This record gives sequence, structure tokens and C-alpha cells, in this order.
Amino acid sequence: MTGQAKRATAALVVAAAAALFSAEAAAQDPFDFLFGGYDGPRRARRAPSAPRRSERPPPRKRDGAAQTQTKGQNQQAPGAPGTTGAPAAPSGPEGPPPPYDPQITRLSEVLGALAFLRDLCGSGDGEEWRGKMSALLDADAPSGARRQRLMASFNHGFRGYELTYRACTPNAKTVISRYLAEASRLTRDITYRYGNP
Repeated sequence: MTGQAKRATAALVVAAAAALFSAEAAAQDPFDFLFGGYDGPRRARRAPSAPRRSERPPPRKRDGAAQTQTKGQNQQAPGAPGTTGAPAAPSGPEGPPPPYDPQITRLSEVLGALAFLRDLCGSGDGEEWRGKMSALLDADAPSGARRQRLMASFNHGFRGYELTYRACTPNAKTVISRYLAEASRLTRDITYRYGNP
């Protein structure tokens, strides 16, 4: 990758990262952003969960028209961003990952956790967090294996808390505030280190 291409990629990441948190920063004062704010008591909305599977697999059709889906194929969190049902077309060999890959992978996981926890605790903005992840995917990894890895990180964050929390608890609120701070820090670090001067 040439120096100019690296700068263009970094500029896209900077723009996506800035877009991720600019709307919230403008709508809240800094302490509300760090601690999640308080809008009064609200009824917690749960993210839709995957349908329960029965013990027996569904019967197969004998004509071969129906194809069964293998375990692990196309598993995603409810409402996972950037998915259309059709697998992404292979785009040839990818170059080495960008230097900010560990940070952006962690940011993806944090966004997934926030998408679940914020809905669980009554903020009702889980769809916004999914939208932010979609914007990040479109800017940084429009297709290929990298996009799949980032989506898997988002889903890992979402599912990890979906399995753990059934109701909003004080600990869940603490996790939300810590993840908001971590997401802000990761975004700032990526922007300052790899953005255009």
C-alpha cells in the first residue's frame, strides 16, 4: 500500500470515528457522555433474541430443494450491521492489516456491547450503535475478510452481554459508563495517531 493510499485509508477511519461520537458529544455535556446521562426511569426494551431451537433438527425435504444451514454459518447478533443475507464476494488477497487494527477490533466489540446494554437499560438507542458500526464498516472495511472479522467482534460483544444480562443492574450501568469512556478513548487514539495532520 502506498503512502498516499495509507493516508486516504486513515482519513476514512478518522471521518468514521469522528462521526461515531460527534452526534452524542453535541447533544450532551461531557459528563453525560462519560456516564451515560440520566433521562429518568424508562421501561427497559430488550433486543430481539434469536428464536429458541428445539432439541430435534427440522425435517429435511426429500426433493433436495431445501438446503440446511450448517452450524456457524451466517450466525449474527440480532440486527447485526452490514449484513444483507448474501455473502460478500471474494476480493482477492488482502494486504497486511492497518496498524490500528487491534484498536478498531476492540472498538467494534465495545459497540456491540453498547448496542445491547443501552437497550437493556432503557436508553433505547441500540439501533444508533448498530448504525455507528455500519458507518465504521463502510468506511474502513467495505468488503472481505476484514469486514467479517469486525462484524464478528461486534457480534461477540453483543452476545457476551446478551447471555449474561437479562435485566438492567447497577453493574450493567457501570459497564455502560466504562464502555462509553473506552469507545471515546479508542476513537480519539485512532484519530490522533493515524489521522491526517
